[in-house]
Amino acid sequence: MVHPQALLDELGRAPDVPAFELGSRVTTRGALRELVGRCAAGLRAAGIRPGDGVGLATGVTPEGFAALVAVHVLGGRAVAVRAGLPEAQVRHVLGDVAAVVVDGSVELGAAGVPVLRLDDVLRADYAEPVPRGRPDDIATVVFTSGSTGVPKGVAYSYRALTEGRVWQPPAPGSAHARLGEKFGRYLLFGSLASAVMVEQLALSLFAGGTAVIPEDLPDFPYILPRLRITAALTTVPRLIQVLDVLRTEDVDLSGLRMLMVAGSPVPPHKLAEAAQRVGPAMHHAYGQTETGMLTVCRADEGPGSVGKACDAVEIDVRAGGEIWVRTPSAFAGYWRDEAATAEVLRDGWVRTQDLGHLDAAGYLHLSGRARDVVIVNAIIHYTGPIERAIAAHPDVDQAYVVAVPDERTGEAAHAFVVPAPGRSPEPAALRKAVAAELGEAAVPARFTFVGAVPVAPSGKPDKAALRQSIVD
Repeated sequence: MVHPQALLDELGRAPDVPAFELGSRVTTRGALRELVGRCAAGLRAAGIRPGDGVGLATGVTPEGFAALVAVHVLGGRAVAVRAGLPEAQVRHVLGDVAAVVVDGSVELGAAGVPVLRLDDVLRADYAEPVPRGRPDDIATVVFTSGSTGVPKGVAYSYRALTEGRVWQPPAPGSAHARLGEKFGRYLLFGSLASAVMVEQLALSLFAGGTAVIPEDLPDFPYILPRLRITAALTTVPRLIQVLDVLRTEDVDLSGLRMLMVAGSPVPPHKLAEAAQRVGPAMHHAYGQTETGMLTVCRADEGPGSVGKACDAVEIDVRAGGEIWVRTPSAFAGYWRDEAATAEVLRDGWVRTQDLGHLDAAGYLHLSGRARDVVIVNAIIHYTGPIERAIAAHPDVDQAYVVAVPDERTGEAAHAFVVPAPGRSPEPAALRKAVAAELGEAAVPARFTFVGAVPVAPSGKPDKAALRQSIVD
C-alpha cells in the first residue's frame, strides 16, 4: 500500500462524517473522496503522469486539499505555492513543474507554466482513485519562506508519507492517538503550503475530526469559542497577541482541548503565562519542515523543555550538543541541492542544527541554534541564551538578538526588545542581567526598543528584517 491509500480508506470508512466545515458549507468524507477522484481524473486528462511536478496555487478549501491528494494519487510531485511570494520566487518554486492548478486565490504573476483552473479540473467524471506513487519518487516539495533570498525545497518521498506516522491511523494507545483525540474541531487556516498545518490536518482526519475553515482571517482568541474549536495551531507572535487579550478580557476557552504553539522557541516566562491563562489545553511542540513534529507536551509539563520524542522519533545529542533525529517521516533531501542535503542528512539521521540536551526523564531542552550565532572577536556566542536572559527581566516582554557587522570586532550582538506593558526597561539593567547570566562578553553592543517585531511569512519572528533595519 502506498500513500494516499490509507487516507482514502479512512475517508471511505465513515463517508457521512464531516471532513471540512467552511461557514455553512459542510464537506463530508465521502464527498471529499469524490472530489479527489474527480480531480485525479481531470489532472490525468490534462496530461499529468507519475513523476510530473504539479504546482498548487489554491486557497485553504476542501477542493484545494482534494487537488493535493489527487496529485499524490497520480504519483506526481505536489508543489504548493504560498501566497504573497515575489514573482521571482514564484518562478523558482514552479521552475520544473508540468502545470499549476489555480483557483484565483493566489496571485502568480507571469509564472511561465501552463495553468489549469481547478473548477475545470473538477468537471471530470469521477474515477476510483488508485494510487500510482512509487516509494522512492518525490511526493511533495515544501518550499521555505525564502527569507535568505531563494526558497529552499524540502522534498518528501512517497516512502516517507507511506511509512511515517502522519498519514496513517495512529496505533491505539500511542501518544499520537492521544493527541488526535483533541482534534474534534481543528482550526485550519493560513496556507496548504505549510507543512505543519497540513500535518495537523492529517492528524485531524485520521482521528475522525472536522477541519473548520474560518471565512475571514482568524481573530485570536475570539475565534476559538465562536467556532467551537477544540484544537488549533499558533506561532509565538500570535500566542503573544492571545496573551495580550487574556490579560484584560475574559474569553471562554473551556471548550479548547489543545492550543499548540510551534515554529520557534517560546520564552519560558511566556510559556508559563500561557499555561496559567489558557490552562491544560496549552501545548508546545518542536519540529522542523525537514522532519515534521519531533516532540510535544503540555506547557506545564517538563519545565524548560520542549517535550519528549513523538512516536517513532529517535533523538541523539552529539558532540557539542548538536541534536540529530531519525524518523520515518523525514525528508529525502533538498530539491536539486545535493550539497545542502549532505550537510544535514547522513545515514538516515537529520542534523537539526539546533543545540540542546536530554534530561534524565527524556525531555528535550533546547539551548540555541548551531547557526544562530554572533561571532565577536572570533568567539562564538549563541543568541538563544542571550535572548532568554533579556526576556527573563520583568520589564521585558520579548527579546531577539541578531548579528551585525562591526569594524572592531567582526560582528556584534544587537538586541531588539519589546517592553512589557507599562514598563520602560533600562539598557543598563538588561546589560547587567545578561552579564550575570552569561558573562560580560555576551552582553549585546546595542539595544533597540520596539513596539512589535516583524513576522516572516512562515509566522516566525523575522530576524532577517530586524537585521536589515540596522544595515539600512
